[in-house]
Amino acid sequence: MQGAPLLLPSVILALACSFAAASDPDPVQDFCVALNDTKTGGLFVNGKFCKDPKLADAGDFFFSGLDKPGNTSNPVGSKVTPVTVDQILGLNTLGISLARIDFAPYGLNPAHTHPRATEILVVVEGTLEVGFVTSNQQDGSNKLFTKILNKGDVFVFPVGLIQFQFNRGHYNALAFAGLSSQNPGVITIANAVFGSDPHINPDVLTKAFQVDKNIIDYLQKQFWSDNKSRRLRTYGEVLQRAQILENDDAMPMKAESKERGRSPSWKRTWDKNNK
Repeated sequence: MQGAPLLLPSVILALACSFAAASDPDPVQDFCVALNDTKTGGLFVNGKFCKDPKLADAGDFFFSGLDKPGNTSNPVGSKVTPVTVDQILGLNTLGISLARIDFAPYGLNPAHTHPRATEILVVVEGTLEVGFVTSNQQDGSNKLFTKILNKGDVFVFPVGLIQFQFNRGHYNALAFAGLSSQNPGVITIANAVFGSDPHINPDVLTKAFQVDKNIIDYLQKQFWSDNKSRRLRTYGEVLQRAQILENDDAMPMKAESKERGRSPSWKRTWDKNNK
């Protein structure tokens, strides 16, 4: 048992190392400016080749354009302008990035996650309803943390958790977000579930969402990986339309189709409203 006293320090050290590896690694040099031209060679760090430090200049640490509003003329009414290592090559290995988020009236930044970054968001203009949902708890629940933010308010979204921001006002809104990774990544939940390439087996989603298979088929036709061909106005509409099946007066698609020989009423109304 002579080695027993060393067990606890070893466990603590192992845990500390695991936490350290959970975020972007600390640089061991002043900077490591990313190099997009891989043909020139160089040191490969954090998924990027590094430029010779002697060739770096101020332009490698500079970005211009966050004063310009993003184009919110899209189905969800929001536009994220990222400033990651892809926009500022000097961010490589520095573990930080930024984003501007513009919202049209009632615009939505749909439910999404950043798998590699915690986010801190500040509202510059307007009023936003924001929130995040916890991972599965021991009792099977997922707790929602939500808040109404006004100009100057700040909110934090923990790394990897599902989050959203929604403009509750009749006017445009603007927010800026800082993220704890040079490349935080983003997974938009609706696009990933319904718009993956190839599509997830509809039988899987039918069982998971406990809805008629025709609803899943219809939703998968609305979502595209490039977000250019979607006719849905907001992610919220997707959920609202899918929940229509819960109403007693909304018959499943296959039953109504057999009785009337045409598409169900809710689908015809949806098509009409989203032309």
